[in-house]
Amino acid sequence: MIIIPAIDLLDGKVVRLIQGRRDDVTVYSNDPLATAKRWVDAGATWLHVVDLNGAFDGTYINLPIAERIIKASGIKVELSGGIRTAETLSRAVAAGASRVILGTKACEDPEFVRTAATQYGRTIAVAIDAKAGQVVSRGWVSSTALTPASLAQSVLGLGVTTIICTDVSRDGMLQGPNLSLLSEVLDVGSVELIASGGISSVADLQKLKSLESRGVIGAIVGKALYEGAIDLREAIRLLSTQHTAHSTPPPHPLH
Repeated sequence: MIIIPAIDLLDGKVVRLIQGRRDDVTVYSNDPLATAKRWVDAGATWLHVVDLNGAFDGTYINLPIAERIIKASGIKVELSGGIRTAETLSRAVAAGASRVILGTKACEDPEFVRTAATQYGRTIAVAIDAKAGQVVSRGWVSSTALTPASLAQSVLGLGVTTIICTDVSRDGMLQGPNLSLLSEVLDVGSVELIASGGISSVADLQKLKSLESRGVIGAIVGKALYEGAIDLREAIRLLSTQHTAHSTPPPHPLH
């Protein structure tokens, strides 16, 4: 299981939101490339770059910044937020994204997901963003009738193998990951799961690593890194020495 630092972009700045609320924002940097370099220098092998403008408004306007991060960082980058058309998806892939994450489209247009998975294969992943047991979409402001398990089952049937699962209510709250939510999705079938939301400490990361044998392959960490609650280099070192009982490598590791 690897640690994936989050770089959330809003109006070109690196920010964090509380529970995804657009009006509850903290700006951490005006220089996204410097932020990316910081995490690369600390040992990151992947970055999670989100266009919050795109998540709320439906257009990935920060793609030029994301592309510069991809080119400058020299490591793998996954892109998320507002990827809702075939054109935006193709631009994200052309920009060099190692993974492109579909959220709203996975809730609203299964055939779009099937076509994307057929065309781009393992580059396509799906975000399952949940609040109070229901999936939310469109920048986490629209509720759906879907449960995390039902959406997971659907997208696995469409050819997607990687799911990013976030408990929206815990995002930015440093309250620890929602292990029951993750288990609910893992129980659906063979999935490569990336956990997100609420991770506050190395102990939280160790709990997630204990689920590695069930399919947890990564953990996205945001606020805990920016607030200094987790030292990335030290966390990577500790996780690399932690061996989970009866664990086996995932069938398709991240790197």
